[in-house]
Amino acid sequence: MNTLHLTDSPADLAVAARLLADGEPVAIPTETVYGLAADAQNEQAVAKIFAAKGRPQDNPLIVHVASWEQLLPLVAEVPPCAKALADAYWPGPLTMIFKRSEAIPASVSGGLDTLAVRWPAHPVAQALIRQSGRALAAPSANLSGSPSPTNAARTAADMDGRIPAIVDGGDCEVGVESTVVTLVGDVPQILRPGAVTAEQIAAVCGECRINQAVIQPLGSNETAASPGMKYKHYAPTAKVILLNGTPKRIVDYINAHATDGVWALAFDGETDGLAVPHITYGARADEAAQAHAVFEALRQADERGATVLYTSCPRADGLGLAVYNRLLRAAAFEVITLD
Repeated sequence: MNTLHLTDSPADLAVAARLLADGEPVAIPTETVYGLAADAQNEQAVAKIFAAKGRPQDNPLIVHVASWEQLLPLVAEVPPCAKALADAYWPGPLTMIFKRSEAIPASVSGGLDTLAVRWPAHPVAQALIRQSGRALAAPSANLSGSPSPTNAARTAADMDGRIPAIVDGGDCEVGVESTVVTLVGDVPQILRPGAVTAEQIAAVCGECRINQAVIQPLGSNETAASPGMKYKHYAPTAKVILLNGTPKRIVDYINAHATDGVWALAFDGETDGLAVPHITYGARADEAAQAHAVFEALRQADERGATVLYTSCPRADGLGLAVYNRLLRAAAFEVITLD
């Protein structure tokens, strides 16, 4: 398949919108990561997403809309705090889970009776939803399990020859996927952390819990209720091992285990004394910079020949929880505590 590389010009967006309206998948930018979009109400179009990514059929997708009104026919009921959350954080990096209506094929939700929906802030994503006239199912535009792409070049590395078109809308602002909060239940519950935090959701809804699967693997009999809940995810080819400790202890540990192929993924300003090659991904106290850089750093580690990637562990709160969650899954939950 010849993959078109499109810009965000009006003429190119018209081409992409036509492909989407015709039931074809197109990689598009959002403010979080690049998504592989297709008509959410067209079962054949949705099947092409799963095929292009090599994605398991039980891993639910997120549907992207461009207005509150576009959401309403897609869901069976609207919980009381949903509109307040939308008013506070839409358009933006927040996905809400509702009961699914019959307007959406079950395959979009991995066979579940729920539906994950968000209104992205990126102007290209909004334009393509409006111009195609379709709500768009759109997981990250990478091969399943690998780090999510945050620019068009990384998207092309995974998707060239697998889909009809990629729209280049520049680098993603946030860098990790949206927060996923389920509103199906008595209390809002975060299933995947992102840029909208539990504290921000609680400020609107009065309370917000964090599902234990955010920092622990799903049980063998548990179903993934949200994208990103699978055991190993977001992973480079290199083996990722998280190190939780002071900068000195991390450096000492890595140096004691330095062999060919060992690299470090470190915080800015914490590489002095390292005896192995390194990549940085933001300052220890700058969770926004970490989120913006983490997936690109994981891909760079593979490009540079890392076979083991010892990674400084981020904080497990606020936006740091989103980065921690992605790295935990990339590491298959292997964390070494040094303090």
